[in-house]
Amino acid sequence: KGRDFHLRILLPEDFQMKNARVECSWSLKKVLHGYRHILKQRLQSCPDLVSFMVELKTVLEIALKNTQDLHIPRPPEYYSCLVRDLEILGWNKVAFVDTSLTTVRLKAEDSCGRQHLITLKLNAKYPTEAPDCLVDFPVQFAISWMPQNSLLDIYNQFLAALESLKAFWDTLDEIDGKTWVLEPENPRRSATARRIAIGSNVSVNVEVDPRHPNMLPECYFLGADHAVAPLRAKLNNNMHLWDPEVSLLQNLKDVLEIDFPSRALLEKSDFAKDCGICYAYRLAGCAPDQVCDEPRCGQPFHQACLYEWLQGLPTSRQSFNVIFGECPYCNK
Repeated sequence: KGRDFHLRILLPEDFQMKNARVECSWSLKKVLHGYRHILKQRLQSCPDLVSFMVELKTVLEIALKNTQDLHIPRPPEYYSCLVRDLEILGWNKVAFVDTSLTTVRLKAEDSCGRQHLITLKLNAKYPTEAPDCLVDFPVQFAISWMPQNSLLDIYNQFLAALESLKAFWDTLDEIDGKTWVLEPENPRRSATARRIAIGSNVSVNVEVDPRHPNMLPECYFLGADHAVAPLRAKLNNNMHLWDPEVSLLQNLKDVLEIDFPSRALLEKSDFAKDCGICYAYRLAGCAPDQVCDEPRCGQPFHQACLYEWLQGLPTSRQSFNVIFGECPYCNK
């Protein structure tokens, strides 16, 4: 790769390679950081110093190939331009800057007081080329950029995008604050779905459109058939009552003719029942989403647990990717 590196190899008195120590500069150490176990392995297996140096050269070339972006020298104008842009923007808006001045994280507050972050990855050609922007949005965030633009222009576009998503986040904040959301447990700002508890082992999964948050969302009911069928019927019969001028949560209450369980009166444990097979609530981040259809049972299970259980039963039968069998709890 045309790069020179200096290192020192300290051999023990018996000249055994497996007990040798390799010392090098911090920059070389950084390049080889993820390959330390491989180098240790090579020291153990190489019979002499020459063969180890050949192995080291190969490992180093692979490591450099994988980290070459980190080692592109930046011109002095890059740093002076970046520092000037940060001063114009205001250091109070900066949440983080890395030591190489290639990653900058900015913070902003929307009109409802919600905190948001935007991470900028700057390449060596900044400001001629726009930085990559990473945001926690439910929609794509694309910036318009000219070589004469600065970080302030990106920041203003970020603020405008926050305001365009205000109604979406207001809708989900109302759901998160007034109902028991079973999943996701700690939703990101980009999450568009919520699984809301309706009753014991009955819930509805709603997928909210970020651009039209007050429109009728996709609804998927989870629970035993006898509990879910009436809710599906109400949704189909009352769909015409949906009013885009009213909040999504209020519309769901009106259309389904229900009151969602109150956070003030009930605990999450009233709805978050453990899986009847693994006796845990969360399995690989998922809550139980399959429920026994027997009205007197209604035991919930994780899909993965239930599938594995039914596969092991000689009485189960399978049709394509659907498996049929008895409930592990009530044998119905």
